[in-house]
Amino acid sequence: MNQIGTQLASQLSLISLNGRRRPGPPALVVVAHGSRDPRALRTVRKLLDRVREQRPGLQVHLGHIELNEPLLPDTLESLGTRETVLVPLLLSRGYHIKRDIPEMAAASQVRARVAGALGPHPLLVDALQSRLVEAGWRMRMDAGTRRGSAVVLAAAGSRDPESKVDTNRTAQLLSDRLGVPVVPAYATTAAPTVQDAIDSLTARGFHRVAVASYFTAPGRFATECAEKAPWIASAPLGTHPAMAELLLYRYDQALATQASGMSPRGAGLCQFAAPPRGATSHNEPALAI
Repeated sequence: MNQIGTQLASQLSLISLNGRRRPGPPALVVVAHGSRDPRALRTVRKLLDRVREQRPGLQVHLGHIELNEPLLPDTLESLGTRETVLVPLLLSRGYHIKRDIPEMAAASQVRARVAGALGPHPLLVDALQSRLVEAGWRMRMDAGTRRGSAVVLAAAGSRDPESKVDTNRTAQLLSDRLGVPVVPAYATTAAPTVQDAIDSLTARGFHRVAVASYFTAPGRFATECAEKAPWIASAPLGTHPAMAELLLYRYDQALATQASGMSPRGAGLCQFAAPPRGATSHNEPALAI
């Protein structure tokens, strides 16, 4: 009943006092990378359903950079010339956010803004912690157990140095939360590899090394990293409620940037929407296309 009431209130808010329908909010397009693993697409679709549940009345669409349909250019074409906010389902900065997504948006007819990467952000740490606890991590440990425990934060990897900066920051935030060392490592492209990080921690005397899966959905990289875990491995972030909350936060943030009169391509000063619980200042201005 509460959900029905919320949806009804959302619909009534679109009707002005004179009975005319107000323009709806800009559409949200969640931009996923794409994967050959069918579990990834199922996970992303379920995550979008969570977003819709949190924000009834908001049009939420999906577009992929590659490998899965709908591809982002097709999604944008279906939206015509309407105002749109593109939120990448990507955890750090890199080529896709800096080049691919803005270029696809610029080639379309939509009036688009491109939000920044999801991370680093405390909401991601919420999800990482929750997934580790589900896998068997205990937040309460005696001193000896804590001294022997560590985590490898397993990420995809990128040649972009700013991607590594973002992942390092997330690792530090998770370390602060858990009270143990957290070492960022990568499935491909960047160093150290997950296996190298595990070996290094083991050589330093850590006998309980967990692998925290820093992936948005199941796939080859997430599976390979989990298989290397000498102790426990957490599931990908997937449909955790914090992920839906963070997607909507980046959406609101992009709209607040637009309302502040920020100049195109992220130049100048901007204001951001009020952050959700635990938000930090690690936010990127949206790109105006």
